[in-house]
Amino acid sequence: FFISTGWEKKLQNAVYSELNVFPSPCHPAAPPEHMKEPLAYMRKAQGSWEKRILKSLNSMCTELSIPLAQKRPASEQKELLNKWNEMGTDEPDLSLFRPVYAPKDFLEVLMNLRNPNYENGEQPSFRNHLGLIQVPLKVKDIPELKEDFNELGLNTGQLGIDDSAQVPPEFFESEHVRVGQKVLAEQDSAAAQQYVRQGCPTALRADLWALILNISNQPEDILYYEQLKSNVIQHDLLVDSLIYKDVKLTASNDDYYFVFEDYLYQVLLCFSRDTSVLEHFTYSSATPPKSYIQGKRNFYKKRSGRFLLTTTVVPLNYNSFILSVAPLCFLYHEPSKLYQIFREMYVRFFFRLHSISSHPSGIVSLCLLFETLLQTHLPQLFYHLREIGAQPLRISFKWMVRAFSGYLATDQLLLLWDRILGYNSLEILAVLAAAVFAFRAVNLMEVTSLAAAE
Repeated sequence: FFISTGWEKKLQNAVYSELNVFPSPCHPAAPPEHMKEPLAYMRKAQGSWEKRILKSLNSMCTELSIPLAQKRPASEQKELLNKWNEMGTDEPDLSLFRPVYAPKDFLEVLMNLRNPNYENGEQPSFRNHLGLIQVPLKVKDIPELKEDFNELGLNTGQLGIDDSAQVPPEFFESEHVRVGQKVLAEQDSAAAQQYVRQGCPTALRADLWALILNISNQPEDILYYEQLKSNVIQHDLLVDSLIYKDVKLTASNDDYYFVFEDYLYQVLLCFSRDTSVLEHFTYSSATPPKSYIQGKRNFYKKRSGRFLLTTTVVPLNYNSFILSVAPLCFLYHEPSKLYQIFREMYVRFFFRLHSISSHPSGIVSLCLLFETLLQTHLPQLFYHLREIGAQPLRISFKWMVRAFSGYLATDQLLLLWDRILGYNSLEILAVLAAAVFAFRAVNLMEVTSLAAAE
């Protein structure tokens, strides 16, 4: 019965996506916080970083005398509903709102991380890492990366390279597209994930990504999105103004993304009210900041299938955040589906770029992997840049924290994100960042300042 109705595949895909998202079970006696992050000093650092962000938010509320969350007046609700599809035409005065933090603030925090159980004197020794990140985490070396990213080897065809004008399409591209269509016909998430490791044909990418992330956009999903939309219309959060300001600063001035301005507002405003996103905090080192409307605290819970005002879970470095939605607008034109794909990408991958943890795909490990690769394979370049005060990580940090969005042309960015989905890992970001330095090594050996290196 399962096979004949197609439910066997659906079940397999559901199990496969759970296995991809949730961490493997830890020791039964381990306390629950170990699920979030096994290292105590990382948990502590993440906690104090969150306090700092909330303090900044609260002081902004006090300065501007506006609440974190409030109900919109009826007239405002009506107006917002009428212009839901053209919010970009609005020009509210947001000059007093400021971003809560910039990537360089976050980098400073990561640079000051120390393991208290690890003797780390200020004197340089053979144990010291010459880079900015000073925590002893295990990161992969080249042989391990070669083994893990086996399909990126030189003897395997890659979309984005082997379909260039010099190669006749019948050698690689046509066959790759044919296999892609077969994978889609089978509707198998695991096969799709394996397939995209060599890149996705543009015409199949939207469907393949949805299959890997197990998103089908059923009527109940569309209804859920509509409920989030009604939450946006009913309640006004401080976060909304920050999102508005950032979309205006980021997307409105971007040659690729300005056309998607309205989509960005819709997705991000709904995301800031979605309680289902809270589930990822069971395996994230972060804890969600919550905002309640005064006196109604117990009212705002998930109950009888209705979703009322939820917590703000948006990471407060919005710039990175907006740039992780914008590229998806090229693939999905239906707001509810675009929303679900983004939410799934966030709870699987992107949240790791904004929180402090020891996870191999977390931003701390990525920084360390980048510095280790560069230090091991281009020691002269690393030393030269360090001596002139242009530590390589200061340049590459913002590329990694934004998953290269805003730095690569969209077609190239989507090819990179194919690999993130295919390997279920963000480590490729650190490898690419190191590769960019290797590619520019000759020129970089001649620069004498950070600005010139940039």
